[in-house]
Amino acid sequence: MENLIHIVEDDEDIRYILEYVLRDAGYNLQLFESICDFHNRDKTQQPDLFLLDVRLPDGCGLDLCREIKSSRLTSSIPVIVMSAHANGDFAVTDGKADHFMAKPFDLDGFMLKIKTVLDAKRQLD
Repeated sequence: MENLIHIVEDDEDIRYILEYVLRDAGYNLQLFESICDFHNRDKTQQPDLFLLDVRLPDGCGLDLCREIKSSRLTSSIPVIVMSAHANGDFAVTDGKADHFMAKPFDLDGFMLKIKTVLDAKRQLD
């Protein structure tokens, strides 16, 4: 599996778990603790998926999602928003996310969602 996933998650423990299970499944990752870190990333290679937390130390993941979806370069890349606080319907309609996952989530369900989203993207490419 050669898919690249960009993860913006400020919680170190959650980031560690996501990194562990996704790398173990063969995904390539770039991890960011904040929106600022994300904005300073190497933009030469676009990911196949964005995975965003809502509550970040320097802003809102839904704002970042709207930014991603409004860019010509990244608008077609799927975004999954994760939160223990946000409303899933709001994240998708107002935040422009493609998918929403409520925290805490079951890791098997999480991995199935990642695979399903990336398989669907692959069929569109």
